[in-house]
Amino acid sequence: MVAADVTPHAFLQLVADPQRWQLLQELARSDRRVHELTAALGKPQNLVSYHLRELRAAGLVTARQSSADGRDTYYQADVRRWRQLLGEVGAALHPAVQLAELPTSTSTSTCGRPRVLFLCTGNSARSQMAEALLRRRSNHTMDARSAGSAPKPLHPNAIRVMAEREIDISSHVSKHLRRFARTRFDHVITLCDKVREICPEFPGPPVTAHWSMADPALSGDTDVATYPAFLRTADELERRIGLLLTEFADQTEEDITHVRRHRQRPLPRR
Repeated sequence: MVAADVTPHAFLQLVADPQRWQLLQELARSDRRVHELTAALGKPQNLVSYHLRELRAAGLVTARQSSADGRDTYYQADVRRWRQLLGEVGAALHPAVQLAELPTSTSTSTCGRPRVLFLCTGNSARSQMAEALLRRRSNHTMDARSAGSAPKPLHPNAIRVMAEREIDISSHVSKHLRRFARTRFDHVITLCDKVREICPEFPGPPVTAHWSMADPALSGDTDVATYPAFLRTADELERRIGLLLTEFADQTEEDITHVRRHRQRPLPRR
């Protein structure tokens, strides 16, 4: 679906609807399926689907077929599009109303090294790339880890696209998610639709989110054929991690204190 041109006034009218505003808030936190959005809004599916169509037509929301169930669809927030349109609204009101540029990297040292776990099936590409990118983008002030439900060797294209970003992951090894079963994390992010369906509960509990991303290794039969998909995956991860970093940077001291107290609670004996 090609996004239509949206005037600043039309954009404000579009997001002023309380149900559309709530949909955008839900999708800003995590990719969602229709039945999850209907449950969150407490509205019938036909009404939620109508609002999603309107948001998609404006380019505020995108959709992709689930790799776990081809009959299902995940909806995603296009936050860059939101930012563009908000900037146009400000400029239309007055030239002085400008959005500041997003930082290229964010230090989160005040949060006591927040811990983030990325999960996919093989821990061979998406989650490994996300782990490496978050460490780099946070200037190593965030403790990023990754794992998979069925680990397999690191994909050569994952190593290649990270090397092109001057990040060396050639020594990384794949890990099973059971390895972190009793580890406390601030965020657990699933990158694979299949892993989301079987993701266990982690102690804490952490904030959870789902980034529905296709496995780039399945986009072709050879490493040469799949390389463009790995590039697109790395680009998407860069965008999403940039947004994640702004969330951590916006944490209040009260949020940080709550997280620290939560970590100090002893784990129950099994």
